[in-house]
Amino acid sequence: MAIGRHAGHGAGRRMTTHAPRVVIVGAGAIGAFYGAILQRAGARVEVVLRSDAAVVRERGFCIDSPLGDLSYRPAAVYGPEDTPVPGADFVICCVKVLPDIDRAALIAPWLGPQSAIALIENGLDIEPAVAEALPDHPLISALAFIAVSRRGPGEIEHRAYGRLTLGAWPQGVSEEARQLAQWFEAGGVDAKCRESIVRERWAKSLWNTPFNPISVLADGTDTVTLLETPGGEALARAAMAEVMAVAAADGYPLPDDAIDRNIEATRRMPAYRNSMALDYRAGRALEIDAILGNVVTKAERLGVAVPRLHTLQTLIRMRARESGSIG
Repeated sequence: MAIGRHAGHGAGRRMTTHAPRVVIVGAGAIGAFYGAILQRAGARVEVVLRSDAAVVRERGFCIDSPLGDLSYRPAAVYGPEDTPVPGADFVICCVKVLPDIDRAALIAPWLGPQSAIALIENGLDIEPAVAEALPDHPLISALAFIAVSRRGPGEIEHRAYGRLTLGAWPQGVSEEARQLAQWFEAGGVDAKCRESIVRERWAKSLWNTPFNPISVLADGTDTVTLLETPGGEALARAAMAEVMAVAAADGYPLPDDAIDRNIEATRRMPAYRNSMALDYRAGRALEIDAILGNVVTKAERLGVAVPRLHTLQTLIRMRARESGSIG
């Protein structure tokens, strides 16, 4: 059962073992990939698309992956003009966390009395807006560790990874989180539940918060270029140390060797452009607040000095304003 704000939602809730109806709101690269995994496991997968609905309705998703051919046709495809059909077992939101997008409003039309909500999204403190707007539904927060991108309408390239970490928000492991993880596992990806999803978000922010904005400020560079350029690794490490300080002040201290382990893991990866670098190069809005700004805001509230993160935030806002990718 979930502990905290959503405690009790699992009790008495009819969670059956039949194939769930899953509605994925925002079936871009991330949503399309995890939709493929759930459909492969036997779930009924429906997708909601802001664009590309006509293409996906006609020919489905084409997904190239190390896991094999994950191409599939969703059970239903909805565009902006279509009427929502409520009552999904799980509504999974994979949209970008941006100031001008009301995620709760996108999720709400698909909910029924028994529905659970899952957020597979980047960033820190991205759950409260949805939890406060939709308090009667258990909320699952999930982190994706994956290299996947959209090549064109309905065309997805999955390069590596795919692991998911899930938990009830703000803490605990609910029955809904456990069942969703089992469906992902049945589809072929590693999906594990954790008691403290906030701690897991801090652990991922240790990498995301420095690497994403630095990559954008270097014109959307990849991880190899970032680390091999003189001074690049030192800058990343210094910013990561500030993230660690904020996490500790927030009550979530990370292991002393966390920075070294993250840098070593990044060096083992092939050259990789993170999500913000890809968005920047494509002229899309950047998740500045979710990935960086919320960490800086929390640092200010906790009285932690983060001069490098402040500088990165100012510079990336300038870059986003100039490029038209303000987020």
